Amino acid sequence: MARLNLKAKEIRALGYEEGPVVSIAMQVMEKHYKHYTKEAALDILKNILSAPNTFANNDVLCKIANELMEEVPEEKSQIELPENGLHYNVFGADFIEEAAIRQMNGAARLPVTVAGALMPDAHAGYGLPIGGVLATDNAVIPYAVGVDIGCRMCLSIYDIDVRDLTRKEPFLVQALRKSTLFGTGREFEQGTEHEVLDSPLFNDLHILTQLQAKAARQLGSSGSGNHFVEFGEVVIEEADAVLQVPAGKYLGILSHSGSRGLGATVANHYTQVARQKRLLPSAAQNLSWLSLDEQEGIEYWLAMNLAGDYAKACHDVIHQKLSKQLGRKPLRIVENHHNFAWKEIHEGREVIVHRKGATPAGKDVLGIIPGSMTAPGYIVKGKGEPASIASASHGAGRKFSRSHAATSTTHSALQAELRKHHVTLLSGGLDEAPFAYKDIDAVMAAQKQLVNTIGKFYPRIVKMDGAGAANWKPTRKTPEEGE
Repeated sequence: MARLNLKAKEIRALGYEEGPVVSIAMQVMEKHYKHYTKEAALDILKNILSAPNTFANNDVLCKIANELMEEVPEEKSQIELPENGLHYNVFGADFIEEAAIRQMNGAARLPVTVAGALMPDAHAGYGLPIGGVLATDNAVIPYAVGVDIGCRMCLSIYDIDVRDLTRKEPFLVQALRKSTLFGTGREFEQGTEHEVLDSPLFNDLHILTQLQAKAARQLGSSGSGNHFVEFGEVVIEEADAVLQVPAGKYLGILSHSGSRGLGATVANHYTQVARQKRLLPSAAQNLSWLSLDEQEGIEYWLAMNLAGDYAKACHDVIHQKLSKQLGRKPLRIVENHHNFAWKEIHEGREVIVHRKGATPAGKDVLGIIPGSMTAPGYIVKGKGEPASIASASHGAGRKFSRSHAATSTTHSALQAELRKHHVTLLSGGLDEAPFAYKDIDAVMAAQKQLVNTIGKFYPRIVKMDGAGAANWKPTRKTPEEGE
């Protein structure tokens, strides 16, 4: 017998308003009335809508009825925000745009805000600025996490002679082409099996039930924009007890991507739910929050953590494929989220720490802070600085918008920059040219209080989305120029 499969538009057609009740209705009916016909299930939903009070004592249908009874009589009023918010610390203020400051000022005015900080790579985003860190009291803000939930860095370090980056470049180029896939909406023809796809949440949360198959086909792929996979040279100047890699030069693989369509769908859905529950002034609507004591907040927290696990799984698959191509296992893997929310202790109390484009930098916590396609990335160890809520930047940060970068940069200028830094770019657009980014060295200098540098990664063979820069190769060093 076919299982019941309802669509949101079919429930809304009965008169249900857009909101969490639609997802709850689908979840309840498909779980407890899975062998009913669609017509019979819709009749039940119609009856609940017409008289929700009569279903209040039904052990199953009360979940739907309670949502309707709460929504019908309640007339929500706009939440007024104070003129001035809590003080927050700014690192690298000299090169942070005013728009990012304004957005952070708005976040500091929220009634749930406990503390905040702005990282030196900060620039304007949606809701919380990218590079913004926000601690809240028992509340989670979907757009303070970001659309690309769990976007993260992953570095694999191999005990392989770095001269292979030149000697075996054609092989490494083919390995990248064979093992990676980039682009918005792109999927592999065949889905990949992974334990993350077996999570019961794909059945328990309706927003996820329709995403499982797509998630399987996108597992191990990367998005567009600044997502990348690259081979490069890892330099460890001095051995570190936490990193546990001897001083020296190593071949490395660095990747940057997130949770693909799964994370974007979760973020957009629960942002709309939050905006309906918390009516904020128009300038602050994308900062609407969900309490972790309410059903929607619990749902988002579970879905967010699954998206984070999925993002990690994508990196795992990419690095496993490339390790197989190399025929070697890595000496060390260093990785971290930078679009996520965590339960942490700050100044003696439990808070929800949102890091939107910010790297966790707790005491002795390892992380990767990339530069650009030509600038080095930094391997760092956190100092656990309370002033930044134990956080650091997630990269160099954009200096120019994508549109400005694409129109103000030429292909010849980009090629010259690639040659200067001995980088082969397999694919990538002008919007990601190095000129679009802040000086990573200046950004790192602005956060010496937050992290220690214990190594660097120098890009050599880079793959991103876009075919506009395919096969741009550097001019090789002559023997006289040295290593």
